[in-house]
Amino acid sequence: MGEQIHIIRRPEQLSTGRTDSEIRQACASGNWSRIHRGAYVPSDHLSRLDAYGLHRLRVEAVAGTASAHAAVSHISAAVVHGFELWNTPLEVVHLSRDRRGGGRKSARRHVHSVSFTDDEVTHVDGLRVTTPARTVADLARTLPFEPALVVGNSALHRSALTKDAVAASLALSPNHPRHRHALHALTAMDSRIESVGESRSLALFLQEHLPLPEPQVEIHDARGLAGRVDFLWREQRTIGEFDGRIKYGRLVPAGRSAEDVLWNEKLREDRLRDAGWEVARWTWADLSTPSLVAGRVLAAFARSRGAVSY
Repeated sequence: MGEQIHIIRRPEQLSTGRTDSEIRQACASGNWSRIHRGAYVPSDHLSRLDAYGLHRLRVEAVAGTASAHAAVSHISAAVVHGFELWNTPLEVVHLSRDRRGGGRKSARRHVHSVSFTDDEVTHVDGLRVTTPARTVADLARTLPFEPALVVGNSALHRSALTKDAVAASLALSPNHPRHRHALHALTAMDSRIESVGESRSLALFLQEHLPLPEPQVEIHDARGLAGRVDFLWREQRTIGEFDGRIKYGRLVPAGRSAEDVLWNEKLREDRLRDAGWEVARWTWADLSTPSLVAGRVLAAFARSRGAVSY
């Protein structure tokens, strides 16, 4: 959990003698910001939150006024559980009710009417939330393949969740119209994938019909551990490396510069090549052009075989 921000609720303020006019004035002056009907926070606190933190705060505000039978679900449950998302809007708070009808959607809240059991609900920081398994199952059914793969891999990597648990949750609704879509996403999920960029890379390999590599493999040479690589095509003697900005940017170790990290990465790659491996690299921007990444991987395969072209 990040910074705890107290939500100022209208009923509490009225009970202490504050008036609606004074609440409106606090908002008009910029001291308070409204995050949900009857729920406010100090504006200076709000400005320090990223998109995940802001959504998490809105979840608390919405859940505080929701039915006791509702559970935070879908994208909102993923945020509460701390799973990563990609290309998934965070403007709407999602709740689920175990009932046949009565679902509602507004600009800030989506109440799903779906069937779920008590075993598919847990509690996180006082919030009633769908379990990791049910959350991933819901998102596998509702998100496009790539975003579903991102959140599924994150959940598997960051928690004790297993693919079997997600499969069991999906099996409870075999007639869902997106059941086969969800199973396709589940089949591709891998707990070894560590980042959004690596998940998107995996989706790219499937889209471009490349052989599937092994994620997060340690490579050894005569001197010992040469490096831990993002992807390994063992048969093709090829390593795949996703170069996210995080490697060279804000998480540079204390006392070292980005230039130091880049130089050490060059030495590491030289050592891997000396051990007989070809290396293909791509960046976040490259993922927008799948054929470009696929071409680099195929070119590395070709170099490994000693051929001019693949």
